[in-house]
Amino acid sequence: MQKPFIIGLSLLASVASITTARAGETLDRVKENKELIAVMDQSYPPYSFLNDKNEEDGFDVDVVKEVAKRLGVTAKIQTPSWEVITAGHWRGRWDICICSMTPDEKKAKVLDFVAPYYSAPAVLITNAIGSAINKVSDIDGKRIAIEQGSSYERYLQKDLVIGFGAKPIQYPFKQVQALPYSSEDLAYQDLALGYGKRVDAIVSNLVTANKRISANPGKYQIIGQPLYEEPNWVAVDKGDQEWNNTIKQIISDLHQDGTLKKLSLKWVGNDITQS
Repeated sequence: MQKPFIIGLSLLASVASITTARAGETLDRVKENKELIAVMDQSYPPYSFLNDKNEEDGFDVDVVKEVAKRLGVTAKIQTPSWEVITAGHWRGRWDICICSMTPDEKKAKVLDFVAPYYSAPAVLITNAIGSAINKVSDIDGKRIAIEQGSSYERYLQKDLVIGFGAKPIQYPFKQVQALPYSSEDLAYQDLALGYGKRVDAIVSNLVTANKRISANPGKYQIIGQPLYEEPNWVAVDKGDQEWNNTIKQIISDLHQDGTLKKLSLKWVGNDITQS
């Protein structure tokens, strides 16, 4: 059932590569500047976060550094808002997003998704004490926090089409009040205030949810089974097929030589990577 969508994405990418950029433009710029500029979320542990030295750290950061190393350049991390990242039309400001981005039909219109590098499902998180949410269908009419511009926001709008081999998404709720946040840190802070205060639950990634739960014992809990599969792909701005092919090959090499698995074990504790 997903094949027409995948074919459609390929056609869109082919057209864009002809019309929106000169072949090789990005690779030339990266080599000339000796710098790979990557974008990511600043508050998405263990994928990306500020460590005790106020430096960007995490699984995604290490993958970016490894890609830069294999290109023979240094990595530079920037953290614009997620809404800005997913809007595409980067116009040379940034080179790559190894930033836990889930491909979907809308993002694929403005970004090229070149290679998968890990997968972890979306889950529902609520307060550990006093919550009236005991199953996913209980979120009807509730205030659910998500990061603005994320696939979670489209899930709550019942308008998420992932494709790329993922199973069709089911929506076990009628309607909710989606509350977009610029940062998941802020969403979790509001959820920690107590059930029924500012938000009633959050939709996010299983791994980052587990990280928040372990860091804040007794505050949060995951409800029910995962909501949907969430493949995460490396994304770039549309139109540079040579750059797409270069990054695709590097990610393939990272899968094949075990580097991605090693980094996943380091940051997650198990292997969530996929080829």
